[in-house]
Amino acid sequence: MQPLSSIDSSYTSRERVARAKGDHRIAVVIPAFNEDSSILRVLEDIPTGLVDEIVVVDNRSTDQTASIARAAGATVLFEPRQGYGSACLTGVAYVLAREYDIVVFIDADYSDHPEEMTLLVEKIALEGFEMVIGSRSAGALEPGAMAAHARFGNWLATSLIRLLWGVRFSDLGPFRAITAEALRRIAMRDTNYGWTVEMQIKAARMKLRCTEVPVSYRKRIGISKITGSISGSVKAGYKILYTIARYGLLRR
Repeated sequence: MQPLSSIDSSYTSRERVARAKGDHRIAVVIPAFNEDSSILRVLEDIPTGLVDEIVVVDNRSTDQTASIARAAGATVLFEPRQGYGSACLTGVAYVLAREYDIVVFIDADYSDHPEEMTLLVEKIALEGFEMVIGSRSAGALEPGAMAAHARFGNWLATSLIRLLWGVRFSDLGPFRAITAEALRRIAMRDTNYGWTVEMQIKAARMKLRCTEVPVSYRKRIGISKITGSISGSVKAGYKILYTIARYGLLRR
């Protein structure tokens, strides 16, 4: 299956980017931990003119991630508490204090296609959705990009969300966009593996207007901190199921 960027490049055109952006102030949050081999590619592929600020949250990297991002023009924040959610929370606090309208989250490992960001933003800017998930399951998945246990975990988690809250998702993908107002109302709390599922559960409980768009997904540069090891996969799976169970007991 071809990646979306090969099938349709119209979403990177100047006209489409300008239409999606409109008068909205848009920020991108990129949590990063030892991604100096990929972070520049991520930054360079974000559509020109779409976003007002790119925020890279350095989560105690021991390489050149922060200096590369800073040299490329990104705002670099430092979060000493290790954890994907901790890095995201630092980025969220920063962008919400600056009155952006739309916040986009994307990973620093270059597994997502940053040029497809327009697809997510325009669903909010032009169609009025409050949260948009970039679905790898519905998009062009490069062979070997997602381990079998990760695909199964996504299926199980989204099936439980549909069962408990009646909202259909096909993925817990990190590539997502949300209005700043919805993000403020959701009041995220998770500091590690439960970040994406917490956001989707809370959006479902609050009956936010959500949708998905199919996105391309490729093999990441480097080794995944989560699915790249047995212990990381077990911890992530446990936290995701724990988060679903916790909010499921509180669903009334």
